[in-house]
Amino acid sequence: MRLLLDESVPAGLRRHLPGHVVSTVGEKGWNGLKNGLLLAQAATSFDAFITVDKNLPYQQNLKTLPIAVVILDTNSNELTALLPIIPKLTQILSSLQPRAAVRVSA
Repeated sequence: MRLLLDESVPAGLRRHLPGHVVSTVGEKGWNGLKNGLLLAQAATSFDAFITVDKNLPYQQNLKTLPIAVVILDTNSNELTALLPIIPKLTQILSSLQPRAAVRVSA
């Protein structure tokens, strides 16, 4: 699966997602794009967008987006806080459908 990590997700998370092609918003040169434009751009090259932005569901109609969205719901966006939910994230990614919106928490 081709995954795009939002600006607020540590790039080091990619090491914990073997079997996936993982890029970051920064690597693509998309820093600063508003969520709607960012998601539309991401949909052209990626299967899923991974973010820690808990407000995204209130800002975008996720069910109408052309890309799956995964929201990592932890107390912090630091890698150490995200590591405990990696098993759930991996499980979700294995069956993630296009246009799905999923929240992953502990």
